[in-house]
Amino acid sequence: MRVEDFDFLSRTVRERSGLQLTQDKSYLLESRLMPVARRFGAKTLDEFVNSVRQRQDQERLKAITEAMTTNETLFFRDAKPFEQFKRVVLPALLETRAAQRAVRIWCAASSSGQEPYSLAMLIKEEGVKLAGWRFEILATDLSQEMVDRARAGAYSQFEVQRGLPIQLLMKYFRQIEDRWQLDDAIRNMVQYRTFNLLDDPRSLGTFDVVFCRNVLIYFDQPTKAQVLERIAKQLPADGMLYLGGAETVLGVTDRFEPMPNERGIYRPALRVDGPARVLT
Repeated sequence: MRVEDFDFLSRTVRERSGLQLTQDKSYLLESRLMPVARRFGAKTLDEFVNSVRQRQDQERLKAITEAMTTNETLFFRDAKPFEQFKRVVLPALLETRAAQRAVRIWCAASSSGQEPYSLAMLIKEEGVKLAGWRFEILATDLSQEMVDRARAGAYSQFEVQRGLPIQLLMKYFRQIEDRWQLDDAIRNMVQYRTFNLLDDPRSLGTFDVVFCRNVLIYFDQPTKAQVLERIAKQLPADGMLYLGGAETVLGVTDRFEPMPNERGIYRPALRVDGPARVLT
């Protein structure tokens, strides 16, 4: 790939999604964008890039961005966050939200839906303990294709074999030919919509818990700080934020502080109101 083409594509993706692509990721651009190029009738990537430069139409720009921001996910990914949710987060919510008996959870960059559906199954498994409670799970992703896939709740044999306990597979899925269809009772616990983390999330409302895992690693430092700043404004003082195992707020922003003894969970920092301090 020509250097000028890589620079153009990486700049486009960064401006539209925040995703940072370095030169060593040129192979990723080529492998993910060739199917997009063919879809628009281009025989080569060079031909496609030239057409994008000339047309600058939103359909092509959106297709490029979505192709590059479609990331891998799996059910109960890393296991620990879900164990923490059951052991630490859920009991805390049952105590602090006893008057409202309502909880809102946001799964940001939810890809094909395995994370929010894992949470929905976990909550469903609590049964009688949560009788009378309302749990609202909002899952968002930049890609309309991923949102549509997640909303359908249909997964391949390979996808359900990755992280999903066999007892939950048999309880909440039914096999239809070569796909596994999630039960409507679980699907209806999750609402999906497209959303770009570079945008203001106030339109989404406030949340008690936010899952924003394995997303910040793709952003540069200022973008990480901006995303965390916006999330902080959508959480109450006792809200909780989940980040991925390779992510942290330390050295990025003072809006959050780690929860003691619970790796990967952060809570809003107690401080005087004012603009967040971006750390460098």
